[in-house]
Amino acid sequence: MAEVKVIGSSASLFCLRVEWALKFKGVEYEYLEEDLRNKSPMLLKYNPVYKKIPVLLHHDKSIPESLVILDYVEETWKDNPLMPEDPYEKATARFWAKFADEKCIFGAWGACRAEGEEKEKAIESAIESFKFLEKQIEGKKFFSGEQIGYLDLVLGWIPIYLNVMEEVGDMKLVGAERFPLLHEWSQNFIETPLIKECSPARDKLVNYFTASLSYLRSLETKKQ
Repeated sequence: MAEVKVIGSSASLFCLRVEWALKFKGVEYEYLEEDLRNKSPMLLKYNPVYKKIPVLLHHDKSIPESLVILDYVEETWKDNPLMPEDPYEKATARFWAKFADEKCIFGAWGACRAEGEEKEKAIESAIESFKFLEKQIEGKKFFSGEQIGYLDLVLGWIPIYLNVMEEVGDMKLVGAERFPLLHEWSQNFIETPLIKECSPARDKLVNYFTASLSYLRSLETKKQ
């Protein structure tokens, strides 16, 4: 029986960052694929509060929520640290991680989903959020410095998932001209062997987001 397990979905950006962290730490784990349309008893058992993925199981103890999991991984396995040692820098990394999850991910998905005039407003709002990240990467190869760290893993969805959302949502948020520093960071990030080896196929993500968007819009139509 595996000491470490991850309950997740291969299409989830929140699960992917957990896998990256475990791989950077050299931690072996068993991956348990979850069907989000038909949630398993195991997921409901180990995350009864939110009933969401990812969930990390360590010696049968459950840790939910991806940012919480990253903190747990960092504190449990000390090799190859992802966080800076300085308390202020550590707190700053956590601040921007929370900001990116709340403003950038949901801002980008909101812009992808929106239609008409609301879409224009959503795109503008999302772009404003990404401007803060562009500022944070100034003068650095990675958000964590010369090596990939905690904040890079949290933001690693940008070069992999964002252009999928842009394609599915028929929009453009982060391009090389508008955000040259984010673009350069994205290239450095996805060319890292470990990241490249553990990333989902783009066509799979396009199909997933297309289906998700169609499903949500069908629900909205039924409400009208």
